[in-house]
Amino acid sequence: MQSAPEGLSFGIKQFAKSNNLTHSNRMDYVVMIGQLLLSLSILIILHEMGHFFPARWFKTRVEKFYLFFDPWFSLFKFKKGETEYGLGWLPLGGYVKISGMIDESMDTEQMKGEPQPWEFRSKPAWQRLVIMLGGVTVNFILGFLIFGMVLWRWGQEYLPAANVPDGIFVDSLGMDLGLKDGDQILSIGNKPFAEFNERAVAREIVFNEAQTLTVRRTGQEIKLPVPENFARVLVSHDNKDKIMFSPRFPFKIQEVVKGSPADEGGIKAEDEVLSMNGVPTRYYQEVRRENMQSKGKPLQMQVLRNKKDTLSLTVTLQQGRHDWGADVQPGIFFSRPSGGITLWLKRCRQGSPWVGPGYPTM
Repeated sequence: MQSAPEGLSFGIKQFAKSNNLTHSNRMDYVVMIGQLLLSLSILIILHEMGHFFPARWFKTRVEKFYLFFDPWFSLFKFKKGETEYGLGWLPLGGYVKISGMIDESMDTEQMKGEPQPWEFRSKPAWQRLVIMLGGVTVNFILGFLIFGMVLWRWGQEYLPAANVPDGIFVDSLGMDLGLKDGDQILSIGNKPFAEFNERAVAREIVFNEAQTLTVRRTGQEIKLPVPENFARVLVSHDNKDKIMFSPRFPFKIQEVVKGSPADEGGIKAEDEVLSMNGVPTRYYQEVRRENMQSKGKPLQMQVLRNKKDTLSLTVTLQQGRHDWGADVQPGIFFSRPSGGITLWLKRCRQGSPWVGPGYPTM
């Protein structure tokens, strides 16, 4: 979802209410701490199992299996077979104590005797390696499983390029590439521009040495050559925080803050801004640019109301401020793979200016 950039506030309340730490807030922190300890406990147990089970498979004696460390005393323990299972009081990790191995317990006394068949040190080198690597192997597999489940459940949201019918708004870096406002990017080199991602263009130019950029401009497909050494320009320190372009979307008022300059100037919800100070401002970025250039002076605005009436209004800003108290909601659609198989579209806000003929909906 696009948010209003710094310096131009659209309907954000000027006076925020203070958030006192209530009983509910404190309970939220307690729950969060409990969730953190639980998740860490699960990770520790699974990691230690990565050592425990290989040791048992190779008939190596496991003397202790502990969640958390237990210097001087433990909170809970019981013994089953040859292994003591317990819960320590120091939540800095966990451990399994394997006979014949110097581990977290730092027990060196057992190493003074002759190696016994059940001890770690008497096992073949490959078995000792499997036991030692078991924990990190579990961590590695678990990371893949968790990431896969997250992608399967929530997917990855992105903005399909097809859902940006009004093209792009170009910044100075994009102008150096030959782009213009309203261009629709079709491909970078031989790679289709399917997901709207400005960094994807930079990656193709820098890493894959793309030589052309195909765009649709005023209904025609045009190939733009990538300037020589442009990859070096993109990776330079001066341009590390700059963008080449952003999605362009129509500007339509959704809500007007009561008592704001917009409200006092007669702006209503659902008004469409046509121009400011005589400059056409159909798109959000154009409104922002003209608003900033006004330097706090009154804004002479033309708006379209009820899709039929064109009105001329004056919005007088507060001294030294640019915000005029109108909330805009861009209608940007995000697509998200569900389980990596199907696609569905999510609408940011019902009644968005992008909802209508020719614009994709859910």
